[in-house]
Amino acid sequence: MIKEKSNWNLNDTALVPYWIYTDPDIYLKELENIWYGDHWIYCGLEIEVPEPGNYRTLILGQRPVIMVRNSADQISVMENRCAHRGTKVCWNRSGKSAELTCPYHQWTYDLNGNLMGVPFRRGINGEGGMPKDFKTSDHNLRQLKVEVVNGVVWASFSIQTPPFREYIGPKMWRHYERIFSGKKLRVIGYNRQRVDGNWKLVLENNKDAYHGALLHAFFATFGLFRPDQKTAMEMDESGRHACITSIMASGGANAVASSLPGFDASLNLQDPRLIQAVKELSGDETMGSSTIFPSVILLQQVNSIQARQIVPRGPGSFDFIWTHIGFDDDDDEMRERRVRHANLFGPSGLVSADDAEVIRMAQQGFEMSASEGYALSLMGGRSIENANNQASESTTRGMYQYYRKIMEI
Repeated sequence: MIKEKSNWNLNDTALVPYWIYTDPDIYLKELENIWYGDHWIYCGLEIEVPEPGNYRTLILGQRPVIMVRNSADQISVMENRCAHRGTKVCWNRSGKSAELTCPYHQWTYDLNGNLMGVPFRRGINGEGGMPKDFKTSDHNLRQLKVEVVNGVVWASFSIQTPPFREYIGPKMWRHYERIFSGKKLRVIGYNRQRVDGNWKLVLENNKDAYHGALLHAFFATFGLFRPDQKTAMEMDESGRHACITSIMASGGANAVASSLPGFDASLNLQDPRLIQAVKELSGDETMGSSTIFPSVILLQQVNSIQARQIVPRGPGSFDFIWTHIGFDDDDDEMRERRVRHANLFGPSGLVSADDAEVIRMAQQGFEMSASEGYALSLMGGRSIENANNQASESTTRGMYQYYRKIMEI
């Protein structure tokens, strides 16, 4: 069925056919080639499992997994699927345990996922039980490849995935290390939402500087992100990852700002602290948004730092899990500042609520004309290169250049 959908010009990633966002067969192939392929998937933060026995359950692609600290200096990620009948071993979102026990038949695993106990393995009163050739070592929980990189936990279903730093490349590493330098982190809080749109749309959205000041009236009016400020859009060599950086403008009216449909010079913040930031990271940029394909957006704006995890739920929906992050040495004033700035983001944020709504609207448009329509990414031409302005969609074209290669379409 995928082979029949050949109306995607082989030389053009600026016109993306609607069926890429709606077709169930495409979605299943994405799970296999991308989510379960040679890619690093964001799992969480090292501090979320601070002591041996601490675990968190999550979903990578559509497979439930367990992230567990199995010793003082090691974190494992394994499939949350009992080797006996496929039942989830852990049902709680987080917890602490000396071992992992399946609720169905009480098969028990150690914190490395090794099968340790099988009730009635030798039968009852000499009858029944497992065959003599049964070996517990043949029935461990499936382990994923794991790297903990400056406090962030990454996992891959493929042993062929290159080291994380090589995977994102030197350009993206510079942006990654700017936020995650190895300094001890702290979780400020979480948001979760279900968005009625294809998972790729949120990656596009966060690679797309073009919409920033046009969709988000808050950005335009208060100068957080708009075309009259210094902006850079940078990709890794493959085009799959990208980062947008900018330097915040002063706000107020000028020729560029006044041309923006959402700009309103009459508006003032009752509490200016909502956008007042203190410098804490290296570089001049006041915003950095990195998309690490395929699973997460790592964003810093003002003093808000977030990991936005993507969990696909089918061709037409995904879960978006926001982890708001600070540093362990934050004082009370900084923590309050981060909480205050977090009001710009999340499901009902003054800015981010706009994105979920337009993603839903785009998905509705795709589904109405799935067999014939195209999404255009023509700003800045058809080339795939870094840009120093907000009138470019080059990073979206870069992602689809890589996407077509890995999907073989």
